Amino acid sequence: MLFFVNERPTSPALTRCISLICLAGTLVSGWAALAQTSVQADQPAPAATPVVISLQDAIKRAQASEPNYANSVANAQVAGLDKSIARAGLLPRARFNGQGLYVQPNGLREVGGEGVVNTNPKFVSADARPREYIAQGIVEETVSLGGIAAVRRANAADAVAKAELEIARRGLVEAVTGLYYGVISADHKLSIAQQAAQEAADFNKLTGQREHAREAAHADTIKAQLQQQQRDRELSDAKLNADKARLELGVLLFSDPRTPFTLAVTAAPVAFATREDFNQLASKNNVELKSALATLNASSADVLTAQAAYLPSIGLNYTYGIDANEFATRGPLTPDGIRTHNLGYSAAVTVNLPVWDWLATEHKVKQSEIKRDAAKTALSATQRRTIAMLDESYAEAQGARAQLASLDDSVATAAESLRLTKLRYTGGEATVLEVVDAQTAYITAQNAREDGRVRFETALAQLQTLTGTI
Repeated sequence: MLFFVNERPTSPALTRCISLICLAGTLVSGWAALAQTSVQADQPAPAATPVVISLQDAIKRAQASEPNYANSVANAQVAGLDKSIARAGLLPRARFNGQGLYVQPNGLREVGGEGVVNTNPKFVSADARPREYIAQGIVEETVSLGGIAAVRRANAADAVAKAELEIARRGLVEAVTGLYYGVISADHKLSIAQQAAQEAADFNKLTGQREHAREAAHADTIKAQLQQQQRDRELSDAKLNADKARLELGVLLFSDPRTPFTLAVTAAPVAFATREDFNQLASKNNVELKSALATLNASSADVLTAQAAYLPSIGLNYTYGIDANEFATRGPLTPDGIRTHNLGYSAAVTVNLPVWDWLATEHKVKQSEIKRDAAKTALSATQRRTIAMLDESYAEAQGARAQLASLDDSVATAAESLRLTKLRYTGGEATVLEVVDAQTAYITAQNAREDGRVRFETALAQLQTLTGTI
């Protein structure tokens, strides 16, 4: 606020008036700013938009964050590299060897050919000369049954790791599926509890009105009040269960388990194939059988590796380069006037024949055979267990699916029974206990329907896991 005054001196009264006006303007501006700040503080912060998650999205997110699955992925990758390393062990190895050697002379001299004076070294080198230069390329190869057995062992271990990875993936998928539909069921049960609490409140109000009109006893009002209190406690428990279910799923899906999200709900349960189709799929895609068979192959490769110690191994060595007293491809002239050559090659073949090892090889062979027999037993047990689990899972999924229509009918019947019982109670033809029983039956039928849907989805996921179709 600005005031323009002339240069003439003002009176004291006018000066005080101007000061009061300025002070009032300042106070009004401060109050306005304070009011605006309080209004902004009272406004709630915009809530984060919940993320819509489908079942496939949940599976992908869980695969990226679940530690056991990540460990299985790492093991499979390491096994794949081990297989590559074992195959590389069958190939020849090439290396370069370069060396310069100088030996301290002893001070004595001798005259060699053509009057060349040589200085004898104090230490005896490879050719008893004070200087030696080595520059060689070396190719080596070892041929043995043990190398072939190592490749077989690495291939079998890679198959085991891949099968274990698939087992971990399908187990994770099954767990995520159970949690996914568990959250949906918990949310639906929360909605059921809210409706039941509202129904109990309405019935409590109805009994109060009838008691006021002297159409019902005070005992009916007390019973309705107790029923409302019970429904309120059930609503509190349903909220807690829904929150816990969301946190359990959120741990697998988000860095912050408290991240809000909504789940995409399928309209109706999908139909599943016939029993013959599931049998064919299980025989082709069951990873438990693949893992047990790969473990047996690895044990057989261990037996071959142990038996390879009985057989000889052949080592091949080819060396090409320089090993001379001077770093040059050509050497000095001989007394006959012939120029020598320093660049050349050498080849060696070594046969290692085992003679006596104090029975160590025999015992190693027995150890590997014992493990192989145990792997055969495990494979047979896996086959029997797979057949039993397939029968159990198919029967469970088929029975749960058959009960879904019956559960829907039960809910519809319980809802109609509650409606008619309330009408009869309003007309004075039914007791309060009949209404309470009808309410309880309706809530029980709704919860049973949600449990039945979770049961079917879980059984279907387990069946698909066994057959490799999920």
